[in-house]
Amino acid sequence: MISDSHGAPHGGRLSTLAAAWVVARRDFTAILFSRTFFFFLLGPLFPVIVGALAGSVGGSVERSSDRAEVGVLMAGADADAVLRARDALADRLGQDLPGLVVLQRLAPGERADPAAAMAGKQANIAAVLSGTPSAPVLTGPRGQIEAWRGDIAMIAAQAEQGALRPWPQVHLETTASSQVSERKSRRGTAQAAQTLLFLLTMMLAGMVLSNLVEEKGNKIIEVLAAAIPMEAVFYGKLFAMLGVSLVGIAVWAGVGTGFYLVAGSALPLPSPAVGWPLLIGLGVLYFSMAYLLLGSVFLSIGSLAATVREVQTLSMPVTMMQLLLFFFATYAMTQPGSAIEVAAALFPFSSPFTMLARAAQDASILPHVAALAWQALWVVLLVRLGSGLFRSRVMKSGAQGRGGKRRFTRRAREGA
Repeated sequence: MISDSHGAPHGGRLSTLAAAWVVARRDFTAILFSRTFFFFLLGPLFPVIVGALAGSVGGSVERSSDRAEVGVLMAGADADAVLRARDALADRLGQDLPGLVVLQRLAPGERADPAAAMAGKQANIAAVLSGTPSAPVLTGPRGQIEAWRGDIAMIAAQAEQGALRPWPQVHLETTASSQVSERKSRRGTAQAAQTLLFLLTMMLAGMVLSNLVEEKGNKIIEVLAAAIPMEAVFYGKLFAMLGVSLVGIAVWAGVGTGFYLVAGSALPLPSPAVGWPLLIGLGVLYFSMAYLLLGSVFLSIGSLAATVREVQTLSMPVTMMQLLLFFFATYAMTQPGSAIEVAAALFPFSSPFTMLARAAQDASILPHVAALAWQALWVVLLVRLGSGLFRSRVMKSGAQGRGGKRRFTRRAREGA
């Protein structure tokens, strides 16, 4: 059939693709330029900003707080030897003062009563070291003194010996990484990618449900369904919400990149198997597939439900099932090449999470092409199933529907 410049057949009815484009453009523009979208972008940033500020304040409090010290209750010469040994060892080990246990000579009034020294508020004495370097005695709470036993033994041995003996020079030969550390690093990257994909999907897929419930309440969805193929309505809404979600993710990624650049080398990133550019590209594709798969289910639920409460009731099992599938994909990540991983990759709703984790651990590319094609096939099947249920359960046929089709086609042509 020959189509005109607007993509509509000469029979006067928009094709499924053209109608889906009209719906997608309408929804995308309406949401993107609304005031609620601005607050939607700010929503996830507030917890990140609050967490960063809380971490900064907590670190400042931790740095400003006094560190527990060990009071030295020894004869003058022994106390001097122990303090010198502690400072010499700290310098030799290349550590700053917090590296080893901190020793503090007790004041004359505190030496007569070690318990009073530990209970006093003028110093931060948590334990008392007495005896001699050859027979040191550490008095204090069990947890503290057991943790300091090794440090005190090393310091006391050095104090008894006197001057530090020369230590052999250790020559360093570096390698890029070991196989064990590389596998561990890539597994951590895979787990982080899976978790981020799951959180973004669950947080953003709900927009499809809320949008459909709103339009169903004011009868817009029924007008659209009467005017164009229901599949076009589903595709248009899915891809419009996907586009809005990708815009939001791009904004959040820009903010995150800014934080990373400010942090600089303090946040080294491990290298995934396929490399960061390809992993990010696959992440976008797998997020799109996970979003479309879950969104198509939410669209079916929203189109069949009569009230908001019914929508929430019906969507809860889907959400819990998706959580279980995420755990299934996480477990499959730890079993590469096994039947469990293959099953998780084949099941459509766990496939995006499993394959993204595989990209972080395995450099093969062809499995991702097959997986994306498989997931896209399931999107088409779910949209057809959902639109078919809507037609059979909700949509009304007849002259009113045909009139609605003609009105929608005319408006679409005028808007194009």
